[in-house]
Amino acid sequence: MLAGGGGAVLPVSADDARQSSLLTTSLRAGEPIDDDVAVVVSTSGTTGVPKGAMLTASALIASAEATHRRLGGPGRWLLALPAYHVAGLQVLVRSVIADTTPVAVPAGFDGAELASAVASLGSGRRYASLVAAQLDKALQDPAAAAALASLNAVLIGGGPMPEGVAERASAAGVSVVRTYGMSETAGGCVYDGVALDGVNVRIDDGRVLLGGATLAKGYRNPVEPNPFAESGWFRTDDIGAVDDSGVLRVLGRVDDAISTGGLTVLPQLVEAALATHPAVAGAAVFGVADERLGQRVVAAIVVAPGHTAPRPGALLVELFVRAKPD
Repeated sequence: MLAGGGGAVLPVSADDARQSSLLTTSLRAGEPIDDDVAVVVSTSGTTGVPKGAMLTASALIASAEATHRRLGGPGRWLLALPAYHVAGLQVLVRSVIADTTPVAVPAGFDGAELASAVASLGSGRRYASLVAAQLDKALQDPAAAAALASLNAVLIGGGPMPEGVAERASAAGVSVVRTYGMSETAGGCVYDGVALDGVNVRIDDGRVLLGGATLAKGYRNPVEPNPFAESGWFRTDDIGAVDDSGVLRVLGRVDDAISTGGLTVLPQLVEAALATHPAVAGAAVFGVADERLGQRVVAAIVVAPGHTAPRPGALLVELFVRAKPD
C-alpha cells in the first residue's frame, strides 16, 4: 500500500463483525476510488455517519518521517491502540518505514502485559503511542510505569490529558509527548504545540486550520459544509490560539462552547482551573438552559479523598485568588 501499487485499503476491526459490515457498506468498499488513495480511515466526528478520510501514501509517509525526525530517529514501536484507527495505523506505517517490527499488546493491557511487551522491544530507540486513560492506568502499576519510563518517548493523543496525569507521568520519569491531530491529518501532526515538519497551522476566527504534507485528500462521503473546501487546508472543530513563538494551544471544541449572558465559555478551561483545587479530583463542566442567560455554566465535581465538598462560592473565590497575578 505504501509503495502505491496495492490499491486502497480500508482497515476494520477483526473482532466486531457488525462495525466492519457498517464500514465496508457505508464507505463503499470495492467501488472505484482515486488511484492515489492508499487508505480510507473511518471517521464520524459528530455526525455518527462514517465519512472516511482518504489518505495518500505520501501523506502517511510524510507523517511517519516527520515523527521520527521530531523524536530523534526511527526505532521500534509498541502497538497498544487498534490498528484500524489512525493512531494505531501510524504505528504500523512508522514500523514499515523504519524497517522494524512492532510489538502488540491489548489496548486494555494490565501492568505485567505492558512491562513484558516493552521488554520485548529490545534495545535501541523505542516508542509507544497511547491515550491518556492508558497512561493513567499504567502509572498506577510500578512495573508498568517503569517500563514506560524506559522508552525514548510516549506519544499521548486522542484528546486532552488531565494535568494530574501529566504531573504523575513526569514524576515517574515518563517522556510524554502530547500530540494533536486527527484522521484527516494522518494522525498527530502537532507535537507539544509545535507543528511537525511539512505541517501548517493557522487560526481563522478562533478556529484551528491544519494543512501541509500530511493532509487527507478529502472524505469518501463528503459533507456540507465541507471542511476541506479551502484548497490545502482542513478546518477543524477546535478553538485554539498560536502564541508569538508559534506554539498552538487548543482551548476547546466549537460545539462544546457555552454561550452565557453574551459571553462564550470553554468548558475545558474551566475544568482545568477546577482541577487545581486540592479538594477536586475530577470535574465536568457543561451548559444548561437558563431563561435569563440563555445557558448557565454548571460543574459536576468528584471530591478528592480526605476532603469535604467545598461550598461553590468559597471554591470560586479561592480559584480566583489562585489565578490572580501578584
